[in-house]
Amino acid sequence: MTQVLFVCTGNVHRSVLAERLLAARLPPGSAVRPKSAGTQARPWSGMEASTRAVLEERGGDGSGFAARPLTAQLVAEAALILGLAHEHREAAVRLVPTALRRCFTLKEFVRLAAGGVDTVRGGEGTATTHGDVPDGQVPPVVDGFDGVVAAAARRRGAVAPVPPAEDDISDPWGRPPSVLYECAREIDGTASTLARLLDGGASL
Repeated sequence: MTQVLFVCTGNVHRSVLAERLLAARLPPGSAVRPKSAGTQARPWSGMEASTRAVLEERGGDGSGFAARPLTAQLVAEAALILGLAHEHREAAVRLVPTALRRCFTLKEFVRLAAGGVDTVRGGEGTATTHGDVPDGQVPPVVDGFDGVVAAAARRRGAVAPVPPAEDDISDPWGRPPSVLYECAREIDGTASTLARLLDGGASL
């Protein structure tokens, strides 16, 4: 199994939605295993009621969830760590500095992994090019899950940064239900793209 770890603050709304919506968007037989944790989470079983309601409206499974605090072990075991905001990405790096190249915000990773001139090899051995390739040049082929992550890490240092707020997903905690619904909509759209990016090299 290839673990993808989502991180937010309380492991109550954002990272929970990302974990379960990615799981819902992955095809049967995928080896990608989504997990989640919170930088200030306290262990408890069961999903917060409003989170479960909006998750299940979007086709996710709210059963069997248990909140957990972010630990160095969780970071070390994950092949990809995705914070829902910059602070969460940075918290993971502080715990395991050697995981830097595997740590992104969710929106940052999708932006970087879907852009540039690399070619992602699909499960059937075909290749799909993202971006424009200069005439006469053959783009490098990115094989599998690890290749997609490595390509995104390379692009991070090669493209102009965006304002930090553009890569953060706002915390709906304590805010009106409409904010949680918008948060779920944004995460679901990103999770659908993430599933397509990751699964080609991680199917059983």
